[in-house]
Amino acid sequence: MTEISRFATHNEYPDQSVEGMDLRHLLHPSTNLAQHQQHGPMVLESADGVYITDNKGKQYLEGMSGLWCTAIGYGQEELAKVAYDQMRKLNYSQLFAGRTNEPSVLLADKLKKMAPFDAGRVFFGLSGSDANDTQIKLIWYYNNALGRPEKKKIISRKRGYHGVTIASGSLTGLPPFHAAFDLPMPGILHTTSPHYYSEGLPGETQSEFLQRLVNDLEQMIEAEGPETVAAFIAEPILGAGGVIVPPENYYPRIQQVLDKYDIAFIDDEVICGFGRTGKPFGAQSMDIRPTTMSIAKALSSAYLPISAVLIPESMYEAFADRSGELGNFSHGFTYSGHPVCAAVALRNLEIMEELSLFEHAEKMGDILQQRLQSFIDHPLVGEVRGKGLIAALELVRCREPRTPFKPSDGVGAYCSNACHEAGLVLRNLGDAVAICPPLIITEAQIDELISKLAKALDQTLGWTQKQGLM
Repeated sequence: MTEISRFATHNEYPDQSVEGMDLRHLLHPSTNLAQHQQHGPMVLESADGVYITDNKGKQYLEGMSGLWCTAIGYGQEELAKVAYDQMRKLNYSQLFAGRTNEPSVLLADKLKKMAPFDAGRVFFGLSGSDANDTQIKLIWYYNNALGRPEKKKIISRKRGYHGVTIASGSLTGLPPFHAAFDLPMPGILHTTSPHYYSEGLPGETQSEFLQRLVNDLEQMIEAEGPETVAAFIAEPILGAGGVIVPPENYYPRIQQVLDKYDIAFIDDEVICGFGRTGKPFGAQSMDIRPTTMSIAKALSSAYLPISAVLIPESMYEAFADRSGELGNFSHGFTYSGHPVCAAVALRNLEIMEELSLFEHAEKMGDILQQRLQSFIDHPLVGEVRGKGLIAALELVRCREPRTPFKPSDGVGAYCSNACHEAGLVLRNLGDAVAICPPLIITEAQIDELISKLAKALDQTLGWTQKQGLM
């Protein structure tokens, strides 16, 4: 296998093929555009359960749930029927100026009952990015309403991912999402990533590392001025930053600092929400007390785009009081509370309950994490990490002391391609290979995933040795 063996060159695609038209017409998100023009696209044609099939007829086990989102799996015909029925009944309505629709009201009620904190109100959007963008605006509006116009700064974390709009992209703590986009914008800060394996100092114990994380956050708040810091935002488990599970007791210690300085905790559940960590929400798995919460992805299992921000009633009351002075609460999207998206999301959550999917995910998550431990002694693997049905293997030149490959070596990308050749869709995040299968996965399918991953790892090891990288 070569790095690009499954790709043809641009000249080999007929002009009217999907591949050829893609190369002429599309601007792809989160893609190396130069390499894409050289290698061409992978065209996906159909999907069912935990499997997807490309336009060459090759089937893959979908080990990433699309982009961490197809929790209930592909091909749920009941969700298609719900969308069809709602389109026929009321295909669109808005929530502006006091209008409403039944699916949005019922979904909001459902989410409040499910939330792991005392949620008062639900604001609907379309993506995790716009949810976290909304979070910034709501925090600013709230502090203005309380007469604290200086309390606006938001602290995120290095290697955190919160979206790609100007605001949410600023919250994201990954350099490629900032470079050449003039981000982050002012007022967004980034504290230390809670990844002991990559960030721990020589000789530093995990408890000492945790104390340093707490100290770093408190020192940042004090340096900025507590009266200027409004919120801290965090994914319970960092997703796109490499599937990073913070040290035990991290969040309770962090929240002691936030409580001390009256700083809100924005819980970004876009990836972790709805069973991914083995509990309904990542906050419950990681001992988080949210002030507000962002959700998306598994909210509809990606059958239709929808997101939501959940806030406490006290925040809503401040908004309503301010709106009485200013007139409109002037924030919202054309598709906020889209009735078709809301109807599908509501039925998706009901099906999850009917299937006892959270309990199933917890059981399958334990099995996945156990099976992944078989790779801990693989020469390429420095760390196996995860919780529930989300995990990652970090590929390194040497485990101890941790010696990473150079980014230009492309080891993670090679392994991802090797997985594709083996019939497994995984995603490399640098040299971390992420795993995030649909929650409906069975034990036999987990074994299939592990077998294909083992084959890809061995192939990658052989390639690194041949390239003189090991």
